[in-house]
Amino acid sequence: MVKGPRAPPPVPARRKGSAVKRLTWPSWLPIDPYLLLLLGTVGLAAVLPARGTAADVTGVASTVAIGFLFFLYGARLSTREALDGLRHWRLHLTVLACTFVVFPLLGIAARALVPVLLTQPLYQGLLFLTLVPSTIQSSIAFTSLARGNVPAAICAGSFSSLVGIVLTPLLAAALLGGGAGGFSPDSLVQIVLQLLVPFLAGQVLRRWIGDFVARHRKVLGLVDRGSILLVVYTAFSEGMARGVWHRVSPARLAGLLAVEAVLLAVMLALTWYGGRALRFGREDRIALQFAGSKKSLASGLPMASVLFGAHASLAVLPLMLFHQMQLMVCAVIARRRARDPEVGDTASPGPAAAAATAAGTGTPPR
Repeated sequence: MVKGPRAPPPVPARRKGSAVKRLTWPSWLPIDPYLLLLLGTVGLAAVLPARGTAADVTGVASTVAIGFLFFLYGARLSTREALDGLRHWRLHLTVLACTFVVFPLLGIAARALVPVLLTQPLYQGLLFLTLVPSTIQSSIAFTSLARGNVPAAICAGSFSSLVGIVLTPLLAAALLGGGAGGFSPDSLVQIVLQLLVPFLAGQVLRRWIGDFVARHRKVLGLVDRGSILLVVYTAFSEGMARGVWHRVSPARLAGLLAVEAVLLAVMLALTWYGGRALRFGREDRIALQFAGSKKSLASGLPMASVLFGAHASLAVLPLMLFHQMQLMVCAVIARRRARDPEVGDTASPGPAAAAATAAGTGTPPR
């Protein structure tokens, strides 16, 4: 008797209590899920702000969390990769100039919008936004999606984060003055102890803990983002306790959004067409556009907490709004760049292999 083709095995019935299909965030939804968590944390601080002893406990926990964040930043940053990327020094200097020169100049120019569109506290938050370093993860993700120079995006973001630890507080001291929580030599010491020392400790210990950090990237990423949520809750709780939010109206928020939309559009245009004027190839221009036009929420929130103290809640609001705006706009641009027929205009080696590797990091954009 000839046997027919074997029937496929029956699909086992799902047992009660078994794992359900893993839920994933819809890719078509333009809102970053982490931003929803941030907004939920702000809402929690508005309804149940930490007061009294609870405020003291969350304040200490926030200080520890900030130090741990920058320790992890130091442990993750590969000094060797950063040094290997120095051969693209023109591109990296251009990204640094966009991040710490052009952005702050635009922030200073926005002073003319006070008090027509912005209040003074919102303007200080906007100016602080222009001083924050660029992103790493989202710059890599969007550069990879657009088929740009991913190794350059990695190095540019790393350089920006490294320089920003020192340069952002110094620029805040020079441009914000007393608005940055009453910036003083004591504040500078606090910044060094709370931000720079943990970062350097992470760099020193990276030789021994680097593999551990790489293996447990997802778990440490959750700790990383949970620490930022704690910083946000502490800052907004203190703002609620001091009545800071009573000074913000919906009209002012709408004005802030309009100003940030113009700021992002200007930087996206300057980085793209400026890259062409500087004779960068297509892949380098893509890396320049995504690394030079964005600001890091992960670095900016802890820095604002240290610099602004009780006024950190208003100071980080422009950064939170700009963060979501840049993700939505850059996602659209990256998809269009991926379909761009202008592939032959390249001045640097094609990063296809590196792009494939970077695209699989699994780390949400920040």
